[in-house]
Amino acid sequence: MTILAAGDHFVRTDLLTGALRAELGGGPDGGPAIRELTLPWPVEPFGRVAEVDEASGTEDLMIEAVGGIEVAVTQMAPFTRKVLENAPGLRLVVVSRGGPVNVNVEAATERGIRVCYAPGRNATATAEFTVGMLLATLRRIPETHAALALRGEWASDYYTYEKCGLEIEGTTVGLVGCGAIGGRVARILAAFGAEVLIFDPYAPADVPGERVGSLDELMSRARIVSLHARVTPETRGLIGAREIGLMPRGSVLVNVARGPLLDYDALCDALESGQLMGAGLDTFAVEPPPPGARIFDVPNLVMTPHLGGASRAVAEKAARIVAAEVGRYRRGEPLAHCLNP
Repeated sequence: MTILAAGDHFVRTDLLTGALRAELGGGPDGGPAIRELTLPWPVEPFGRVAEVDEASGTEDLMIEAVGGIEVAVTQMAPFTRKVLENAPGLRLVVVSRGGPVNVNVEAATERGIRVCYAPGRNATATAEFTVGMLLATLRRIPETHAALALRGEWASDYYTYEKCGLEIEGTTVGLVGCGAIGGRVARILAAFGAEVLIFDPYAPADVPGERVGSLDELMSRARIVSLHARVTPETRGLIGAREIGLMPRGSVLVNVARGPLLDYDALCDALESGQLMGAGLDTFAVEPPPPGARIFDVPNLVMTPHLGGASRAVAEKAARIVAAEVGRYRRGEPLAHCLNP
């Protein structure tokens, strides 16, 4: 069996290769042959490649790399129809992320290629980042840091009642979606003493918080709202001007999930009008946002460049998850996270 380990500068190639060696055994003189490739993400932004999303590298690069390969493990490599058609020996693609958006699953299925992924790899990292974003937004940490560190200003006016932020303890926090990430956020916030509301009919029973029957009820009751839903045709544009208008004036909205969940013009309007006292964004409608985008000019907005899932533990865990899947494949066992079994 020959394996392609197509890493990048986050889930590094050496992490993938090391995890595969640990799972499958062998080394330079034994075990399966591993061909290595390093893709440019995140040094270069990912993008759409042919018909697949959020990919790094080119079709030509991948066509050259997949010759004679039976198994491929990657995070960002584009497995388009064209690439798959040029990989006659390929039987398994394992993507080290929560969803294989960089793989044409339909084309893979037509060719008898199984496609696996790594659910939950970044749930803890993203949940911790979400709470950090909440705290930074609520307590004005980035803007007061900038005032002091960059401009030498002792911004004592942020101690005035009008500019003071909110506490999490005793505040109603609404979670839109409560999967692996949202559930962890709920537990952390409950430990802070928040009153947690959850809008998700599939929320596990052991997650703390009050279940509400509608998005409107959550938006009208919560002083802080954090988004954790997946992007589907039903959730695209889920939070717009009407929903933000239901929140108590001076509320806070955080999106560390996916950009398409939120109407960013409506968010900017709410920040400019004071309907929202602050917002925290780690994901955007277009990534990276283009120069001159409106979000760069609105007040009280904390922004980070899609870093919610960025931790060393995530990269290491992702490599172990995909290696374990390759191990199951090699032993003829059922695959744990296969989209097209």
